[in-house]
Amino acid sequence: MELLCIQSQEHPELPQAELKAVMECEDIDATMDVITHGLVILKDISQDNIDAYYKILTKRLGYTHEVHEVILKSDVDNFEKDVSGIDWSQYIKETFAVRVKRFHSDIDTVGYERKAGSLILANCEDIKVNLTKPKSLVRIVAFGDELFIAIEKIKLNKKHFEESKPHKRPFFYPGSMSPKLARCMVNLSRVKEGQLLLDPFCGTGGILIEAGLIGCKVVGSDIYWKMKNGAAVNLDYYGIKDYRTFNLDVRELKMYEKVSSVVTDPPYGISTSTGDIEGEDIFKEFFKSIYDNMRDDALLCMASPHYVDLKPMADEVGFEIIEQYGIKMHRSLTRIISVIRKKL
Repeated sequence: MELLCIQSQEHPELPQAELKAVMECEDIDATMDVITHGLVILKDISQDNIDAYYKILTKRLGYTHEVHEVILKSDVDNFEKDVSGIDWSQYIKETFAVRVKRFHSDIDTVGYERKAGSLILANCEDIKVNLTKPKSLVRIVAFGDELFIAIEKIKLNKKHFEESKPHKRPFFYPGSMSPKLARCMVNLSRVKEGQLLLDPFCGTGGILIEAGLIGCKVVGSDIYWKMKNGAAVNLDYYGIKDYRTFNLDVRELKMYEKVSSVVTDPPYGISTSTGDIEGEDIFKEFFKSIYDNMRDDALLCMASPHYVDLKPMADEVGFEIIEQYGIKMHRSLTRIISVIRKKL
């Protein structure tokens, strides 16, 4: 069986990297087939695992917009015959809509939606079309002349990433990371539900919120009590229960339980939030402070500006960088997302 993933095209690498990370940490046994930028098929999934994998992906992914179960693969020449041959009573309950999305294809999307809708109605009893709030969504994806016919069984909550933007939270402070990137970084750290994740520069709690929503235990600290308290307010607002926040300098950090994951966006620039440390020294001190608080198999996912060379600092402490991705913020700044582990 197969799952079709329609991904964000706002970054050339992060959506696929996030999907691979989730597959790895959740032990998803499937083959990843990248059809084109923004379209990925997960193949060779057993029938016993399909529903569980579907639930995991829709719960965790940030840079994937939709996940659908593939019913069959067709093409423009065989489309009508193939759609008519499907037992739609297995997939559609009461009301449905058909939506077509194109990748490098010039097919008439509205025409194909109407054609598919008519064929489904002709071959299935007791169902109606509802274009506003359908109980079932048939998703047809065109790539060139190929057509993937799929059904949406679990809706991915895309609204969350819009409704939880930093300025919409009860406690707001400028410069906070977008929730979609925060979720992606949590996933890149390969943390699992129930494991402990730490953000030692938690700010308003954006990373902690995203980790908490996928079922992690979370701990955040910040040198400013205002941020520590504000993060707690935001965590409460989003219903995160299993959390702790502390007001302390990262150099004073000593966890009672070593963490399974560290995900953070350290401050940088002229003004930093470590009091008496300025510039790149904050990263050096961070690496030293965090090392002994991490389990040996824990991963660190962090953001940093392009002009800071993390490699020598990480090497000195005993870390190694295993993945890096650049996000251009504006003409003079690129944010680097690094995945780092302890050297074996």
